[in-house]
Amino acid sequence: MPRHRLVVSAVAIAGLVAVTFAVVALTTGGGDRSSDRGGERADVEPLPALGVLGANYNENLDQLDFRELRQARASWVRGFYPLPEADRVPPSESETITAVHEAHDRGLRTVLSLKFPKSDSSFPSPGSKEMAAELARLDRVLPTVLGTVDVVTIGNEPFIESRRNERDQRLNRFYEAIARHVIEARAELCGGAGCSTHLFMGALNRLDLAANRTPAVERYLAFVRKTPEIEGVDLHPHVPDEARIQDFLDYTLPRLRPEQTFLVTEFSLVSYWKRHMTDRIPAAFARRYAYAPDTEVWQVIGDAIEHPFRSRKWNELLAQSPWFESKKHLLRDEMARFRGTGRLAVATYGFPQISSMTANWSATKTPWLLNSVFASLTVQPHGRTSTPGYAWIDDFRRLQ
Repeated sequence: MPRHRLVVSAVAIAGLVAVTFAVVALTTGGGDRSSDRGGERADVEPLPALGVLGANYNENLDQLDFRELRQARASWVRGFYPLPEADRVPPSESETITAVHEAHDRGLRTVLSLKFPKSDSSFPSPGSKEMAAELARLDRVLPTVLGTVDVVTIGNEPFIESRRNERDQRLNRFYEAIARHVIEARAELCGGAGCSTHLFMGALNRLDLAANRTPAVERYLAFVRKTPEIEGVDLHPHVPDEARIQDFLDYTLPRLRPEQTFLVTEFSLVSYWKRHMTDRIPAAFARRYAYAPDTEVWQVIGDAIEHPFRSRKWNELLAQSPWFESKKHLLRDEMARFRGTGRLAVATYGFPQISSMTANWSATKTPWLLNSVFASLTVQPHGRTSTPGYAWIDDFRRLQ
């Protein structure tokens, strides 16, 4: 996708900075910052429960489009950085980190998840030479993000990005060692109450399922609770039913300190969308666009991937599909849920469609592309920017 840039006016930056400082000035109701570690206090003023909604780019921060962000009125962006990339590209030259810096320079606030992919390798033991290599790599990255990125989450999705048979104390020991190292590096590189980088642990998945509430997850949350420098945890509720999102909150929040907050840097009903890919398309849509009556939803989406639709055609497909139309206020409803806790720091929602969402499209491929605020690959662009997809952008704007 072409990277379109817009020079933000001094007035716009001044306005955004003023809003940012006003929001940061809010308090969470205080309370003692003491922890299970005998009253030790963190040296960074914690991020308030801002309750904001931002734009999530996952691994595609290099595709930040500032026109689109302004169109959606987004003031926060989020993505992740895979640590092995540092072995191939110096972190200071990374497209991801360069994009984070550019977003920061343009007055946006940022969340960066540090990803430690372990699906194809074992967790190194603390103190081993393999662990020393992990920390050395991390030390090449941290100076480029600490003091610039507003929120660093330690780990992207640890319980997915690891070998299934190692999601136990080996995972805990690894991430606890990584977290302590990041805490020490922040104190050295960005220490003091004036440091702008907040630390969270990230991110937990499918906590609506009892099978995923393992001893390792319990220990993970216990570490978050007892470590004063860690301000909370990130949640990724991709679920088949929005009611299950409440299960994440009911399980997680009682296991944190009362003053700790949480992130929701990914959330969606993608499992629900997937169930409907083999539904027949709406009859009225089939008649209007000359499709056979038994054409399935995934087939029409495949047509849009091959030859992007006009916005009206894409919108009609989704608006006339009851399974989608009935969920079109997901952002409004779930942000009300998150904000209602009084403990949401930042949530972010999927922004662009990206090539991995459309590659090898089939009836069984997970339809992440239906989550995206901008339908950059299935709808013809509008001028020099992608066209918003159906439903999401209006609520996204209202929630700012």
